[in-house]
Amino acid sequence: MRARRFLLAPASAALAALFLTLSAHAAEEGGAAGAGTAQELFKWINFALWAGAFLWLCLKKGPRFFRRRAEEIGSAITKAGSAKAAADAQLREAETKLENLQTEVAELRAFADREAAAEVERIRTATRSDMEKIAAAAKAEIAAAERAARLELKALAAKLAVEGAESLLAKQLTAQTQAGLISNFVKSLEGMPN
Repeated sequence: MRARRFLLAPASAALAALFLTLSAHAAEEGGAAGAGTAQELFKWINFALWAGAFLWLCLKKGPRFFRRRAEEIGSAITKAGSAKAAADAQLREAETKLENLQTEVAELRAFADREAAAEVERIRTATRSDMEKIAAAAKAEIAAAERAARLELKALAAKLAVEGAESLLAKQLTAQTQAGLISNFVKSLEGMPN
């Protein structure tokens, strides 16, 4: 503020001195030549007023305008810097994930291979167990069939033995043999106490 006053006071004094000098010069010359000089003088005064007004406007409004513009640009630069930092962070995170992706894929493949091997082993174990159960059931069925066949064979052998004995007995048992057997049986009963 003080610097402006310091600059405006000499500028105003210089303008006033110029005006006074030109007006005195115009008065001395007078006549037609003085009219052209006065017109020239008024052009310069007009220029000086416009230049002074422009200078005053620049000094009054310029710093605030440029400060605000500098703040907007600084704010935009700060926002751009933070956006760039965020983008860089996302890029680093994406690159890290991409690097880890290969590791994760390898881990998933290894896990899938382990799971597949475990499933194959479980299926083999279950198949062996089922085969053992089927073999045990088959052995039990064979043993039962064997027992049934033996019993049937024994029954058939007994039947054939009985039939063979009957036919042999029928051939050998005559009426005299029958009477002798019955009398022997009765004699053995007589010797027994009642």
